[in-house]
Amino acid sequence: MTGRARARSRGRARGPEAGAPGAQPTTSQEVSRPVLLPPSEGELVGRGRQKTAPGALTPETVLQISAGFQQVKIGERGGRRRDFHDAGVHTRQLMEHVKESKTGTSGFPIELRANFMRLLSRPQWALYQYHVDFNPPMESRRLRSALLFQHEQTLGKARCFDGAILFLPHRLHYTEMVLCSETRHGEKVQITVTLTSELPPSSPVCLQFYNIIFRRILRMLNMQQIGRHYYNPDDPLNIPQHRLTIWPGFVTNILQYESSIMLCSDVSHKVLRSETVLDFMSSLKQQYRDQYFPDACTKELVGLIVLTKYNNKTYRIDDIAWDQTPVNTFKRGDSNISFRDYYKMQYNLEITDMNQVLLVSHVKKMGPAGAPPPGPALLIPEFCYLTGLTDKMRNDFNIMKDLSSHTRLTPEQRERRLIRFISSISQSAEAQNELSTWGLSFENKLLSLTGRVLPVERILQASRTYEYNPCAADWSKEMRGLPLISSMPLETWLMFFTRRNADAAQSLLYTLNKVAPPMGIRVQRAVMIEYEDRPESLLRALQQNVGPETQMVVVILPTNRKDKYDCVKKYLCVDCPTPSQCVVSRTLSRPQALMTVATKIALQMNCKMGGELWSVEIPLKQLMIVGIDCYHDTAAGKRSIGALVASLNQGMSRWFSKCVLQGRGQEIIDGLKVALKGALKKYLKYNNCLPSRIIVYRDGVADGMLQSVVNYEVPQIMQSIKTMGQDYAPKLSVVVVKKRIATRFFARLDGKLANPPPGTVIDTEVTRPEWYDFFIVSQAVRMGSVTPTHYNVVFDNSGLKPDHMQRLTYKLCHMYYNWQGIVRVPAPCQYAHKLAFLVGQSIHKEPNINLDDFLYYL
Repeated sequence: MTGRARARSRGRARGPEAGAPGAQPTTSQEVSRPVLLPPSEGELVGRGRQKTAPGALTPETVLQISAGFQQVKIGERGGRRRDFHDAGVHTRQLMEHVKESKTGTSGFPIELRANFMRLLSRPQWALYQYHVDFNPPMESRRLRSALLFQHEQTLGKARCFDGAILFLPHRLHYTEMVLCSETRHGEKVQITVTLTSELPPSSPVCLQFYNIIFRRILRMLNMQQIGRHYYNPDDPLNIPQHRLTIWPGFVTNILQYESSIMLCSDVSHKVLRSETVLDFMSSLKQQYRDQYFPDACTKELVGLIVLTKYNNKTYRIDDIAWDQTPVNTFKRGDSNISFRDYYKMQYNLEITDMNQVLLVSHVKKMGPAGAPPPGPALLIPEFCYLTGLTDKMRNDFNIMKDLSSHTRLTPEQRERRLIRFISSISQSAEAQNELSTWGLSFENKLLSLTGRVLPVERILQASRTYEYNPCAADWSKEMRGLPLISSMPLETWLMFFTRRNADAAQSLLYTLNKVAPPMGIRVQRAVMIEYEDRPESLLRALQQNVGPETQMVVVILPTNRKDKYDCVKKYLCVDCPTPSQCVVSRTLSRPQALMTVATKIALQMNCKMGGELWSVEIPLKQLMIVGIDCYHDTAAGKRSIGALVASLNQGMSRWFSKCVLQGRGQEIIDGLKVALKGALKKYLKYNNCLPSRIIVYRDGVADGMLQSVVNYEVPQIMQSIKTMGQDYAPKLSVVVVKKRIATRFFARLDGKLANPPPGTVIDTEVTRPEWYDFFIVSQAVRMGSVTPTHYNVVFDNSGLKPDHMQRLTYKLCHMYYNWQGIVRVPAPCQYAHKLAFLVGQSIHKEPNINLDDFLYYL
């Protein structure tokens, strides 16, 4: 069933469905003018009614107290989020040292602009929530709305009704009112409207309500909802040479920030392909024989997101119904209808290929109260347009260059786009009328605020220290010719290559011998092994030559084919634990870049064998930093893979790594408890003492998961620590790291709008009052707008000052050994991401424990 058909039949009783687009026929019971009717208790059964009374109000529809806040689900399209931006998770109040202030002091101030607009409302504004009862009970939501809205004189023009709960910007004369209506068929209906709550402007329900009103405004601007966000199909950006179309749009949300309620809005783009799924399947059929086509088709399509332009909805392809075609029928109301006839009647679309098989999408929306969830949707490939980019497209330099020219906006371009968006709202009479009826308006300018730029960190490398230019790409020039903190001699190592890459192998070997000695790395000549260009030949060569004494394996791959890379990593990470380095031959094809490439390869090889490259000054003693991230392995039925990486020394240059594989639906932290205990034991072995302070950076937490982290993961971490001894009680901090955010900051530098410099911290205005949180801009980007990282300290009994927490977090962004520069997140988070990704993409098994002390996944 399509979203539109489902909306039309929402609230109506259903029988078993094919789950396809078959909509139930609309029960259109016309409504006449309202009439007075004395209260009646008799249960009548008729069109548009349910046979049984709805009974007690459900927790989803009634105001309820949960975790100290009021929560109501407002049933309007786009409003049924599992948790609205983690509203109501109050963590700051439990931390005494940040109750008064969570702002830091280091660095110098910088004036910034942010992509926020204040929401203004009339004085003493409040939202009034009413519960609405119908007697006799009315099952059809559309009918309930029509009956209630006949009383416009009593209720007013501004109202929001989801079928059970009514929101008004003003209070009615009585706490309980009885309204009477009559349908055109003469049936009398008594409506009881009861006040349940007066909501202040900053309550979570009000915040959700503001977002619903704003989505109405976006629709008034002719924008179409795709997924969670809105896009403008009337202003497409076409890239015909690549058969791509870009729909510009906006990501928006309204939340309570430090001093005011604000709208955060950022530019978004939806990449659509001119190719339909049917076109894609036809091209696949030409490549594969009939017996291989179903497997190839399933492998390529399952997991992709498609857009159906007839209703501008996106669906995830979960399966292919090989036994269903457009001539098959499904149940719609009391009769059967074929998919061909349904699309002709509903959307006036003609299906041309009657032999195409249908796509299956498991719709996640819940059914009406008391009814089972709707079945899977069956989609016509001919009407489904592919969205997003394939790996092949992402690896095509020309496609990505042409795309970035439209989507990678500079701060000035982004600000102009946002200001134009603000203007379009203020110039729309319909939008302004909608806002004014609710007593709301938006400030017509972007927010100005003050941030701080932290001092530049000094890089420690062996006996030398040096400063770097924070606005440069990296510090590779500064570290050139300097010895590393510790370097592992490369004595027993192997290099595998194909015959056509023999020259590239020799060039790499020669260049490695040239760049390694200045870094303090002693390199003996590698054993050179030629293999045939087939995965089975490469695996056989590894099995025959790699032994327990082998320090490092270097494999030159002729192409970037995933199966060959996976073959190397599976064998050397699971069966025969040996650090390995894969290099695609094309990377070695440019002689002018070979010195740079060989330097980076030498650094990676040294890390993977246990060497240490550089460090920064960390004043805290006996400190362990832990990074946690997760990955969902789609090849193994969405099995969750959790990775934990923990520091083992003062300089944060040695790391313990552990990966655990969880069954679908299992909590990540269950397996990571054992990993954390292993990390503590390893720290004890290295330092002859346990850490007195542990800081956990938890990445991979999506919207709606924050409560789970606070209520479940933090206690599990504390229990895991307790297993080291009842008397062991280190100071613990848990920080949630979020990269996928819509927040953007702009700085006025040299008379023009630019990205803030690396080290910019924002801990006022746009942070949340109930959280101990801050933003850090840690990277310098050359193109487009920089994205800050959001840090939310959800647990902290250490008493560490906010300034120290911010500075430590920024220091750790310098410690990722795969890049001689600053990264977006603290190094242990990036290491955990790399480890989980390697296991989820290539290995699909738990790596051998002999590799736990090495950064073998770089």
